[in-house]
Order: sequence, then structure tokens, then C-alpha cells
Amino acid sequence: MSHQRRAVKSKAKRKVAFPKDWPTMVQVEPLEEGELSQWVTRTDGDANEASLPSIYQTAQERVPAMHNSLPFILDDLETETSQKQLLTAQNVMKSVRQPFLPPLDKATHVEFLLNPLDEGLSGGFVGLDASRPWLLYWCTNALSLLGENVGVYNDRAITSLKPLQHPSGGFGGGNGQAPHVAAAYASILTLAITSYHASKELPDNERLAVYANSFAWIDRQKLLQWLRKIKLPNGGFKVNEGGEEDVRAGYCALVVLALLGYNQEELQGDPSLGELPLLDGVAEYFKRCQTWEGGIGAKPNAEAHGGYAFCVLAALCLLGDPEEALSKNLDLDRLVSWLSARQYAPEGGFSGRTNKLVDGCYSTWVGGCWSLVEAAVNAIESGKTAVKTNVGDLWSRKALIRYILTCCQGPHGGLRDKPGIRPDYYHSNYVLLGLSAAQHYYYYDRSSIESLALTNSPFRHGYRWRSSKNVPKPTGNDGTGGGWLEGLVSDESDRVGAQHPLFNIPLGAESQLQSWWEWFNDVSDEEAVLTET
Repeated sequence: MSHQRRAVKSKAKRKVAFPKDWPTMVQVEPLEEGELSQWVTRTDGDANEASLPSIYQTAQERVPAMHNSLPFILDDLETETSQKQLLTAQNVMKSVRQPFLPPLDKATHVEFLLNPLDEGLSGGFVGLDASRPWLLYWCTNALSLLGENVGVYNDRAITSLKPLQHPSGGFGGGNGQAPHVAAAYASILTLAITSYHASKELPDNERLAVYANSFAWIDRQKLLQWLRKIKLPNGGFKVNEGGEEDVRAGYCALVVLALLGYNQEELQGDPSLGELPLLDGVAEYFKRCQTWEGGIGAKPNAEAHGGYAFCVLAALCLLGDPEEALSKNLDLDRLVSWLSARQYAPEGGFSGRTNKLVDGCYSTWVGGCWSLVEAAVNAIESGKTAVKTNVGDLWSRKALIRYILTCCQGPHGGLRDKPGIRPDYYHSNYVLLGLSAAQHYYYYDRSSIESLALTNSPFRHGYRWRSSKNVPKPTGNDGTGGGWLEGLVSDESDRVGAQHPLFNIPLGAESQLQSWWEWFNDVSDEEAVLTET
């Protein structure tokens, strides 16, 4: 057993201090076997003396009204869908009404996520053989969110992913499998995460060697040629040759191109070979995917879905300033309306589609949309006046946090869809990403200074995102209002890491990788090989 594994077994006991006049807490029976505990108050016994800082959740804060009652409007036409919705709301309400939020059980979740990396997967996972890059990404990114140094897995990630590179370009989901854009996306994200952690504390020459070992073997030319094969004349992408067309493919392709350092000249194509600029028509294609509801479908004229909404918003923000990219290509008013309807009461979590159940993974796919939308709306509103304004929250961060902490933590580690569902690696990653979106304020920094190489990148806008632990309250056009939203965490140990809102990797990993590509493109192949070895 590794030192890292042993380290997470000892959970630090947190001491929460309360004012003397606050009631103390005693544990009562769990909601259901193995579930996180409820708490009730008692007035007898001694209470601690110190008080909590106001930026933290306080024990005397009442449960918000939205969690205390079932929906007021119910459809008279009873269907299987409406029955499941009511049962889900009733079940979730038992958990979200807890007066005291349980802590984020980091140590147990870390143990759950380390197990497949250290001990391997059981034979039952053979059905996910085509998802090898995804399993690596879900586990390493979730561990990074929980504060673990996953750099120790960098060499193993390289060894696992190298055989998945296809001779004709791109990556397959498993050994010997055809290339798929989602497999390429997950592979590059995994390498970006583990390389970042492995090199963070190293001097420049050693850091360059880590990145050379992780990325210099990728055949960028063949990968680009393969991406041209799955690009469609209508501006969209297919997931693989002969595969389905959807906006996931477009988003994954743009992320791969951005993180692998392709510049404008490389993407222009060779007219003598009949090649068109690779990004031609991409934004227009995404624009046609907005539906009558205001959400975004997999392709034009398809049903609106939270996952596809995130893919389109993030892809457009890679291509431009969010204010221009989103307002130019989407009806923001209708989009905000549709996204708002995805957050349910009494649950507090998000659904992915109209008339679908709440699911923890949409904490990212819908919750992650809000940072991008708010950045666009803030810029639009600030442009109307000389005073910089902030619209504040367009969604309820606290309600999502309550849903995640009370409903999505598995009793034996890992995070999940909802109570009664087993945790898994997919949900562990995307629930934690959603928690990061709720706990941090992500914003687009127009004043950031770029390198010359990055100014020539069509994806330069993706490198201007920053984060803050302070979430601003609304400010008016006259400068009134302001301040910071309080109570998003009960203790700093409950906070997860800041993630890049477009790439879904640790914030900062993207700039480190970009710096390496700039160095790599400036040196000879011989120098790069010497650095790698």
C-alpha cells in the first residue's frame, strides 16, 4: 500500500465552534441504512465559545423554504414520468431538509477513487473497455478536486494511453480500437492533469522534461488529418468516421485542438489539397442547435439537453469573448429561462431535460453553464453604463451545494446521481466539478497579458479565465449593492479545487501546457528528444 493511500485513511476530526447561546447538536438515526446522518438540536450541555466566520455556513441558518415542500403545481395527467418525479422529490426532501449540512467526506471519497488506480478494476468493468481514457480522467480529476496530488500517476497514464493512439491519428477508447473524438478528449485531459501535478514544484528544466515525456509522442499532424475526416460540411463534427453527429464532437475537437497548441495557420488547411479552414462554420452550426425552448440540442432540431448546452457554451467561449460569442450566437434570454427551469425544488439539484429527474452529474452539465452565461451577461450590463455592474447569481449555488452534500455522497465513498443510487467514478467527477462551480466565482479576464504565440491561437480566449473564492452579490447601474455571498462552505476543508470552466481540468493546468507547447515549437526536434530523455 502506497504512502499516499495510507495518508488518506486517517481522517482529521474537525472541531466546529459555536457561540454559547447556540444550541448544540446531537446525532440521531440515519435517514436510511448507511446514509449520512441527520442532526437535531438540544439545549442542554455546554456549547463552545468561539463563533464561526460569517463567510461560512452557520448552524443556526434555517433550511431554505424551497426544500421544505413539494412542488405547488402538479400535472393532473398522471404518467409514469410524473409518478417518478413525485417519488424522487419526496425521497430527496427527506435529505435536503436536514438543518445542518454534513461535511464533504473527502477522505472516504479519496479512498473510493484511489482504489481503481491502486488496486485495479474488477472483471465486471470489461464492458467499459472502450472507456479506458474516461476512467483515468474521471478518477484523476476527481482526486485533484479533492486536493490529491495525482502526479504520481503520470508515468502510468502515459503507459496506458500511448497504445491507444491510432496509426491513422487520434485515440481509441481501448487497445486496437478505432479513433473516437471523445477518447482523444479524455486522453488529453488526463495527461494535462497528471503532468500538471507531476511538474508543479519542479524547476523549469525538469518541468519541461515532464511535459515532453507526456506530450512529445503525440502525432499532432495525423491527429489533425483525422479531425478533418470527421468535420462535416455543415460546420459540425462526427464523433468518429461513420459515427453520429452531435455538438459533443465539436466541443471535444476544439478542446483537443486548444490543449495541443494548434495555431491559426495549422488550422487553415492546404487549398491545393482541397482543405478548408477547420473552424469554418463551427460557431454557426452551434447557433442552429438552440431549440424553441431556449436550450441546446445535440444537433439542429433535436431536443434540448443540459450536457449539450455545456458543450456549446464552452466551445463558443473557446472561440471568443463570452459577451460577444454567446450574445451573437444564442438567444441569451431564452437560454437563461431554460437553464433556470433545470434547477428543481425541493431538490436543489439539476435535471438534464424537461420532465426528467434531477441527477448529480448535471451539477456540471447545467451548473457549469452558469459561469459562462454570467460572464456574458455581466459584460453586457456593464457596457450600458460607466459603472461596472454584476448581476450576481442567476442560479442558487446554496441549493446545489445542499443537494450535493446531503444527497450525492455515498455512505462508503464516492458520489452519485441521487439517494438510492450507487456511486460511480463518472458521477464522482462531475458532482465534484459542479460543487467547484458553486463554491467558486469564475470570470473572464479581458486584461490578461498573452504571449505572442497565444495571440496567434484561435483559442486564446480559453486562456483568460480566472477564479475567486469570493462570489459577488449584485451591484446596480448606480454602483449600489455589492459585497460577497456568504455561507457557501462551512469550513475551508469542505472546499474543492478550482477548475477551468471550459476544459474541466485544474485551473492553471491549461496555461502550463500552453507554455510547454510554446517552448516545444521553438526548439528543434533533437532538442525536444534530449529533454524528454
